[in-house]
Order: sequence, then structure tokens, then C-alpha cells
Amino acid sequence: MAAAVPSAPPGGALKNGTAGPAGGPDPVLSRLPVRGPRVKRPAVGQEEEATVVAAPEQKRARPAPAAPAPARPVGGGRAPLKPLSVVAATRPAAPRKAASAAAAPRAGAEPPPCPQPTPSVSPRPPHPQPTPSVSPKPPPRCPCRCPPTGSSPPRPKRAAWDLKGQVSDLREALGSCREKARGLDGENRLLREQVGTLQRDLRERESQENDLNHRLGTLSAELLACREELAQRRGEAEDLAAEKQRLEEEVERGGRALAEAEGKAQDLAARLEEREVQLKLAEETLQRQAAQVAELQVQAAAQEQQLGQQEERLHGLEMERRRLHNLVQELKGNIRVFCRVRPVLPEEEERQKGLEHLHFPPQDNKVLVLSRPEESHVGRERRGDVRYDFSFDRVFPPSASQQEIFEEIALLVQSALDGYHVCIFAYGQTGSGKTYTMEGPDTLDPETRGMIPRAVQQVFQGARQLTEKGWEYGFTASFLEIYNESLRDLLAGRPERGAELEIRRVSSTSEELHVPNLRRVPVTSEEEVLGLLQMAAANRSVARTALNDRSSRSHCVFQLRIRGSNPARDLRCASVLSLVDLAGSERLDKSLSRGERLRETQAINTSLSTLGLVIMALSNKEPHVPYRNSKLTYLLQNSLGGSAKMLMFVNISPLEENFAESLNSLRFASKVNECVVGTAHANRK
Repeated sequence: MAAAVPSAPPGGALKNGTAGPAGGPDPVLSRLPVRGPRVKRPAVGQEEEATVVAAPEQKRARPAPAAPAPARPVGGGRAPLKPLSVVAATRPAAPRKAASAAAAPRAGAEPPPCPQPTPSVSPRPPHPQPTPSVSPKPPPRCPCRCPPTGSSPPRPKRAAWDLKGQVSDLREALGSCREKARGLDGENRLLREQVGTLQRDLRERESQENDLNHRLGTLSAELLACREELAQRRGEAEDLAAEKQRLEEEVERGGRALAEAEGKAQDLAARLEEREVQLKLAEETLQRQAAQVAELQVQAAAQEQQLGQQEERLHGLEMERRRLHNLVQELKGNIRVFCRVRPVLPEEEERQKGLEHLHFPPQDNKVLVLSRPEESHVGRERRGDVRYDFSFDRVFPPSASQQEIFEEIALLVQSALDGYHVCIFAYGQTGSGKTYTMEGPDTLDPETRGMIPRAVQQVFQGARQLTEKGWEYGFTASFLEIYNESLRDLLAGRPERGAELEIRRVSSTSEELHVPNLRRVPVTSEEEVLGLLQMAAANRSVARTALNDRSSRSHCVFQLRIRGSNPARDLRCASVLSLVDLAGSERLDKSLSRGERLRETQAINTSLSTLGLVIMALSNKEPHVPYRNSKLTYLLQNSLGGSAKMLMFVNISPLEENFAESLNSLRFASKVNECVVGTAHANRK
């Protein structure tokens, strides 16, 4: 901190002929040595103020030059004088004081030694406190006026005549003492603040100790409660162990009682078995009825207000769908032909190494090409391969699955629900896979089911969907075979196999045909139809021939009669879905049939020839169609005519040894594919 310089009275003239700052020449410094004024140490938090010690008034002397050179003392003479600088006072309202000049001490005088140095107290605060932005305090000086360390050497003793200098020294000593007293007061206040801080910390420590003691007591109480609860749980565990032992004893007694009851249960087992079948049937019927009632109640509650509009809209959409669906089927043709090549069986792989004689163009799934090398009649030359190109509505290679094939006929099956007669039959030589295509294997695997189970499943699903649109359907199934131009009911028992069945007209005014004594079973689900298919497969006529170990010796005809009605619209429709598995055509020179097998082969070939004649007559629009020449064509008259939709599967064998038979089957299928019959009409009222 800079020391304040004593100021002269404002506007006045200094002694020794010097002028003040109000005007005149520059001030002349006194020759007397004057010590610098001591700075008053401000207390903490207060502004520092410079204490200006006025120098005593000096004797008037002669004017001195502007910058006198200091005189060096000789022997014990006086010390050199310190120039006294006079500046304007910083406070204009301060009273006028004379500048005091401190006399130089006598040369050679040594200050007395300091009896006891004052220790500097710097207590350590318990907590970090913000440091105030004040200048550091100088260390306190001892009362003996010993100079501080690193200060200027002690002044010499003043002369006896220099009373003003002595007075100035005494005043300086008095100011130093007062400054020291003020420093001690500040240190005392600082120590008191530190004591207060330490006391507050002590109180905080005591409070924390009390909290910890209280928490310790709480935890001790909780520990005691946990121990009591543990003892209680142990007692409960012992009670539970005793209860467990008691229950085990009761279980043992119950086991003995159960053994006694089992003896009684054996007596009731016979009566229980009799009631189980009735109860199961009653529960199934009850569940179906309950489901139907619940569904009808929900529908009636949710759609009661909008029922009329929705029915009208659904009816219009359904009639439009049927019209467009029938239009699509007519564009595809009312007589369509699909060709399927069965895969090579494991036992045939040794005889047939490949399918070089069959070609399936990858870019066209409607073309099948047969080829074989043509040899000369002499046998010496071999000509190029002979190709036979056939085109159908769809050709399925050996890798085609049953589901892939059914997807192509699904729309045709839907036409049966719309009121159109539909006839699907499989044609081909024996052993070409006709029965597998129509019925599937005996295992009834969902992946390998034939066209008949899949068609029935779709019909029932479609009927359930149309139920929401107001349609009600009833289904009746029949299964018969045509064996040696006689009809046999495959759903009748063995004693009734000999009953004569004839084809009759429903009435004299109707063209509809039926078999009066044929058993027709009402069905409500596809599971019931699958049961009938198994029964018919067990009763069908099969025999072993030279070409097939299990050859079908009859034409199998499955018919599902569909009757639908919409009471709200007063609409009714009736149709017949006929699925026919024809017997395989055979050549007598290869089948080597004799006796009864020979008569079966002749009847099969005759009925197949009649079928070809009927289709050609329909194609040529001949006035007379020979339906009655065969029981097969007469029974299918309603399905083969112009009012029905017909699809033919031509199945061929992949074996090269059956090349001639496959070629004949494909040629017959090509003729059928070229036929164009009239437009089918729905049987609606």
C-alpha cells in the first residue's frame, strides 16, 4: 500500500519562502530529513485510509537552490537530509496542518534489542471460508520500536536542539503503538471468530453424535424385533412339519381307502362305458348348438339396425360375384383338360433311369412333348427323334403336389355352390395314378389328400361363409361303382350288394336322373364324408392284373348333391358335384386277361369308348347323343351336357415302356380339349 504524503495548506505558502500549489514558483524542499508517514492498518471489512502525519512547522531559512546536493556527515555530524515532497491534499475539506519533518537519528547509535518478538497467530479455520479481497496485513511491530526485518538501518539520535524532530519521532512512535494496538484488536476479533466457528462445529459434531446414537438405538430395536420374528417363524415351521406328518398319515389312509374304492369302481366301469358314447355325442351336439346360439345372439345384437342394408348389399355383391365367376369359367371353357404325369415309384427306378421321352417346356406350363427315336424297318439305320406336341389347359410334371393341382380346380368346385352341375373325372391307363389323384392314399394325410376330400372341404367352407349372407345349404352324399355295366352301392352293407340298381328320371317332365334305391347319406361336415370315402374304398372292386397289382376294375362315381336356399330373398339352387375315378384302359395283349378279368376289361374299354363318342357328339352338335349306350354316360348325362361344367384329368405313366398307351391317352384328351359345348346354366329358382 502506498504511503500518503503530508499535504500543505491549500492556497498558502510554505515556510522557507516556498510557494503553494495555488500559483507561483515550484516548491522548495526542506533540508531537514523527514521520515515517510506510516500507513494506518485498516480493520477487516473496512476501507483503508491513509493517515497523514503533519510535519511540524520549521524555522524560516534562507532560500535554497532548486535541487541541493545532500551533505555527507563528517565524524559524528548530522545525517544527510531527506527531501520533503509536498503534494496537494486528497481531501479538500481537511484542516490545514504544517508539514512535519523527522529529524535524522544520531550516527552510530544502535537501537536496543527487542526483548520479546511478537508471534504471528494464524489459526486454522475448521471449514474453508471465502477469502475476502483485502490486501495482506503487515506483521505487528514490537513496542520497543525495533525496526522490522529487511527494513532500513536504525536512525541516529537527534541533536538536543532539534526539538521538532524529537517531537516528530515521538509522534511516530505513538502512531506505531496505536497501529499495533489496532492490529492486535483485529487479531483478537479474528481469534474470536475462529473460536465461534469451532464452537459451532463442536455443536454440529454433538448433534451428529446424538443422531447416530438415536439411529443405533433404532437399529438395536429392529434387530431385537427380527430375532423375535425369527423365533416365531421357527415355531411356525415346527407346526408345519407336524402338520405335514399328519397329512402324510392321512394320505396313507386315503390310499388304502382308494384301493378299496377301486374295487367298487370296477363294478361301475361297464355301466360307465355304455354312457360315455351317449354323453360324448350329447356334449358335441350341445357345444355346436351353444356355439351357434351364441354366435347368432352376438350377430343379432350387434347388427340389428343395419341388418337390412347389409343383407341387401351382400346379396348384390354375391350375385355379382357369381356372375363374374361364371363368366371367367366360360372364358376358360366349359370343358377343360388337365394332364398329370405321375412320379416314378421306388420299385420302378431300376427300369426307368430318367424321363428323356417326356419334355416340359419351362416357359409354358400348358405344353407336353413326347419324343422317341425312330428306327428304320430294316434295323440298320436310326433316324431322328419323333416329337409329339400336346397342348392342354394345364400340364403338371411329376413334382407337382396335390395342393398345387387342387388350386387349379378350386374355382370350378366353387361353381357347384353357385348352382352349376360340375363333373371332374380322371382318365388314363391302369397304373397311371388316377385313384391317387382323385382319392389320395389310404393314410388320409392332409398333404396328400386327393381331389375328392379337398373339394368336399372347400364346399363346406364356402357354405359356412355363405351362411353369413343368408344362405342355407344341405348336402347329400352317394358313392357307387359301375362294374360290368351294373350299378353297385358302395355305401351299403355286403348283404345288399346284390340289389339291382337302375337309372330313372325324376319325373316325366324333367330331364334330371337319379338312382331310386341308391343310399344317400346326409352329411354336415367333411369328416363325415371322409368316413364314407373309407367305407367306399373298402367295398370297391379291385384285382391284380399283369399291368397293375391293385387295378380298379370299375368306374367309381362320388356325387355330392347340394341344395341351397335364401329364405329372405326367396331363392333356391340345386346342383350336383360329380367326382369320377374311371377304370384304367387296358390292352388285352399286355394285360393277358382271362375269364372274369377279360370280361371286366371289355366292359371298361366299351364304356370309355362310349364316353369318347358322347363328347364328340356334343362337340359336333349332333341331334342324337348316345348317352344310353353305357351306364357311365347315362348316369353322367346331366353333368356332361351343355348345362354343366366339366374337367378331365388325363393321367399318364412316366415309364417309357408305356409310351404307346400314354400317346393314346393324350390323343383322346386332345380331342376332348377341342370340344366346344353350350353355355352352362345355373339351376336356380
